[in-house]
Amino acid sequence: MSTPSTDGRLARTRLTRARVAEAAARLFTTGGYAATSIQSVAAEAGVAAQTVYNAFGTKAAVLKEALDQAVAGDAEPVATLDRPWVREALTAPGAREQIRLQVAGTASIMERVAPLSEVVRGAADSDDDLRTLWRTNVDQRGAVQRAFAERLAERGALRPGLTVDEAADTALALLSPEVFTLHTVWCGWSVDRWRAWAADALLRQLTDLASAPAPEAG
Repeated sequence: MSTPSTDGRLARTRLTRARVAEAAARLFTTGGYAATSIQSVAAEAGVAAQTVYNAFGTKAAVLKEALDQAVAGDAEPVATLDRPWVREALTAPGAREQIRLQVAGTASIMERVAPLSEVVRGAADSDDDLRTLWRTNVDQRGAVQRAFAERLAERGALRPGLTVDEAADTALALLSPEVFTLHTVWCGWSVDRWRAWAADALLRQLTDLASAPAPEAG
């Protein structure tokens, strides 16, 4: 059984980890991974360097935490598939609404995580830990997209001849941080424009609903 003092320590530890992760995210995305040291992250977070070492051990582990918290939007240990926005999308009344909510949730995540994803991907070729982190991140995103593809299949909404695996891989590509960054940074799109494009692209690639009239409200 936990005690008030134990709960207090856990809460302080979680707050410290969150503060370090936020500071690291700022430094990694502005100065790059190689140029950012544990000492600079500690200074940015307002803690001792030893505190960062004690909490994370390595710079790669700090980046992993920053990436995880950017994906989640908080420091709570709740998997993406257990997040409210995912449950809402999977239980939506129809495939169109599922895809709309799927894209809306993804857009919110990408606004936070895409810059950090660029850091991880850019450093992965020269760092084994980050190569593993990038592979794990892709696998996790793939698992989320597979859950959405399976739900479309359960609804009977997948385009004829398209397998769940193919649908998941297609969604993984269309909703990737690379494509989000390409559109919103290099092409100058607004997030709203990307959201509309991505929803239309998923409808066209995964279903036959893009050519069918939307059901009337009522």
